[in-house]
Amino acid sequence: MITLTTDFGLTDTYVAQMKGVILTINPNATIIDNTHNVEKFNIRMGAFMLTSISPYFPKGTVHLAVVDPGVGTARRAIVIQTKHSFFVGPDNGILLLAAQNQGIEHIYEIANHEFMLPKVSDTFHGRDVFAPAAAYLDNGVNPHAFGPQINDAVIPRFATVAHKEGWLVGEVLHVDGFGNVITNIQTPEVIEKQYIDVKFCQTFIKPKIAKTYAQTPRHQAIALIGSHGFLEIALNQGNAAKKFHVKTGDKIEVKFV
Repeated sequence: MITLTTDFGLTDTYVAQMKGVILTINPNATIIDNTHNVEKFNIRMGAFMLTSISPYFPKGTVHLAVVDPGVGTARRAIVIQTKHSFFVGPDNGILLLAAQNQGIEHIYEIANHEFMLPKVSDTFHGRDVFAPAAAYLDNGVNPHAFGPQINDAVIPRFATVAHKEGWLVGEVLHVDGFGNVITNIQTPEVIEKQYIDVKFCQTFIKPKIAKTYAQTPRHQAIALIGSHGFLEIALNQGNAAKKFHVKTGDKIEVKFV
């Protein structure tokens, strides 16, 4: 099974070309469209979408993700092998968040031209490099056949959380359609505490920690581990991002009290 996550949209033929390449190499492939509506060039958003879907697919699934503003430059093409599945895409951070959550075992650079199209475009590696790699992986090719193992893959800021004087320092990973502020912080400490101190830029709040949005009065702030597995700051039946003037990429600091 191969999933596709891109910022290509569906107006152009780019997604169809990738599927054509995959099916030419592996006619029995099952291809699942995760989304092709990632905001153009938004690696963070693509990484979040990939992280959201990848835990729910069978073991051995190949996740192909292409949000690639650096296509044609010196950035590498990579395959990440985890304990559960494979991730294929550019070495720009889009794969790391999801892969880390599954336990990274090996990372390989895609350098073997045997597993690419005969003619590789400088501007469409999704079709010419990544799609063939995904198809061959799904067909059972060992990932080490694609090229040398590497240990210096790009780790984006949104895939790391720092510790500073008792605070966890992360960032806003995503704001969903309800205005829930989804951070990049994952911690079991949430279930052991009652309140949390939160700093957004110039805003300080102290929301109650709960398991559901409705465990606080309407339009009051709440903190919880959401369905994506990340710490969220939300308003019960309200828009937390709008109220607290928070946007994706903003720094957030939290302390459990």
